[in-house]
Amino acid sequence: MCGGGLVTDSSGGFEAAPSALRPHAEDAFAEELRALAAADDRPRPARWRLSPWAVCTYLLGGELPGGTVITPKYVGPRRLVEVAVSTLATDRALLLLGVPGTAKTWVSEHLAAAVSGDSTLLVQGTAGTSEEAVRYGWNYAQLLAEGPSRKALVPSPVMRAMAEGGTARVEELTRIPADVQDSLITVLSEKTLPLPELGEEVQAVRGFNLIATANDRDRGVNELSSALRRRFNTVVLPLPESAEAEVEIVARRVDQLGRSLELPSAADGTAEIRRVVTVFRELRDGVTADGRTRIKSPSGTLSTAEAISVVTGGMALAAHFGDGVLRAADVAAGVLGAVVRDPASDRVVWQEYLEAVVRERDGWKDFYRACREASP
Repeated sequence: MCGGGLVTDSSGGFEAAPSALRPHAEDAFAEELRALAAADDRPRPARWRLSPWAVCTYLLGGELPGGTVITPKYVGPRRLVEVAVSTLATDRALLLLGVPGTAKTWVSEHLAAAVSGDSTLLVQGTAGTSEEAVRYGWNYAQLLAEGPSRKALVPSPVMRAMAEGGTARVEELTRIPADVQDSLITVLSEKTLPLPELGEEVQAVRGFNLIATANDRDRGVNELSSALRRRFNTVVLPLPESAEAEVEIVARRVDQLGRSLELPSAADGTAEIRRVVTVFRELRDGVTADGRTRIKSPSGTLSTAEAISVVTGGMALAAHFGDGVLRAADVAAGVLGAVVRDPASDRVVWQEYLEAVVRERDGWKDFYRACREASP
């Protein structure tokens, strides 16, 4: 299989590829995928590596009969994951919708890894994404030398997924120009990709499906046409319901990143993680956790993903330039950078929050001082 994805051994099992700075899901969790495949005796749709039940277990975590522990990849409502997985078992494509930082990309990658063993059939949506990236392109040297032929054709990830019965991924679908988006309509409705230059077509084999993600708060997006939206079953991924759930998500992901980046081990940083999450949630919601004080919200989203980034940066500071204990001074600059995106308006919001909320909160004096020192 191409792209550094999961390699299948002669017995059809999972085999990890060599280590990388940021391994694909099928590589990073190859042991769990193998254990699930071995223990999975439930019906599997065509070309699926795991049954829908096992895919949900892989995403949400659990313990297998032999004692193997499957770590949660997503912390959220089980029903949402079940709806997403069952959608992929039908002829409907899946659209993961939500505000930034709700793990849309993370979930799409792990779904593709568990379903087809390859999360690398990816189209990254941008304003410059062309139709060739969604359909196919040409090797122009070969095209000029020999004319249109299958050898000169360069398949897109979507075309490869159709031919192989795999799972294609389209990230940030609404950032792609509308006319390029609509090139997916025939693929999703007819399960066919015409090749008019060759007088042929590529028909999707059983097992093919597509997962797209979209940000519902982004500015300057290209709205999906009604025709394209009808081809998707939409699942909205919410922000974590409670502070404890968000703390768990941040702590788990920071631990994974720390091991992947080979950061020196640091002492437990749950207290600082909880403070970062509290600050982000209060500024995001516009009210303190006790509901007593209304506060202004900054222009940024202050997502869970940004909290993970702030804490990971703090861990690196603590490990390399501190005593290995995550402290307020290690996360203060990261919090400031996440909150103050627009210097004109966000700085005022941040200063008011520091003085009205953080300064008066019991046990937060060190965090207040660190944030004041980090502010220019």
